[in-house]
Amino acid sequence: MRVLIIDDEAKFARVLEQGLKEHGITAEVAFDGLSGLEKALARTFDAILLDVMLPGMNGFEVLKAIRAAGCPAPVLMLTARGTVDDRVRGLNLGADDYLPKPFVFKELLARLQAITRRPQVEPQTLLRAGDLEMDPQKREVKRGGQLIDLSTKEYALLELLLQRKGTVVTLATVMDRVWNSDYRATEDSNVVAVYITYLRKKIDKPFGSNLIQTVRGTGYLLREEA
Repeated sequence: MRVLIIDDEAKFARVLEQGLKEHGITAEVAFDGLSGLEKALARTFDAILLDVMLPGMNGFEVLKAIRAAGCPAPVLMLTARGTVDDRVRGLNLGADDYLPKPFVFKELLARLQAITRRPQVEPQTLLRAGDLEMDPQKREVKRGGQLIDLSTKEYALLELLLQRKGTVVTLATVMDRVWNSDYRATEDSNVVAVYITYLRKKIDKPFGSNLIQTVRGTGYLLREEA
């Protein structure tokens, strides 16, 4: 089993990581919401342990983003805020269970085992942003009902942007997910920029409205609506 721990309390997260490893569970740790979201979408995990009180993006925002991207991993929310309203909010956003801090480790294990036994809901088949639509099963892309022909790299880049629509995708993430390599500033940013230009010529320019936005010095964002 592979588990992602997203918690800004470093000492607590490391203790939790070690405890899971002692029970034969592979664990990775992220110490803030944004890096946790990056890891959750870059790799496949059997479960995610997600704290609510995180810097940058809080746990609710992270949960909403990974569910919007179609990530099906079961999520166990961990928080010192144990109010009914917080629990309801987390569950409504797609959490599978809720465990208030402090807790006994064996209860965490039991809840983790329970949520990973549950059948997972299949992620949404079609990816959409406005009138742009991608069918991963058919590997087809349409805008306004018109079929668009993309190269392998163009398709992979657009798929990543659609999975993360409404949020900024960093250049490092693009290189990791699309080119399977570490990010090197000048050279790689030029490569990505070239393929973004290719995409814009195919999915934006012919339709008179731009979905792909450049976030200077950071990466790119696909708008949810034209």
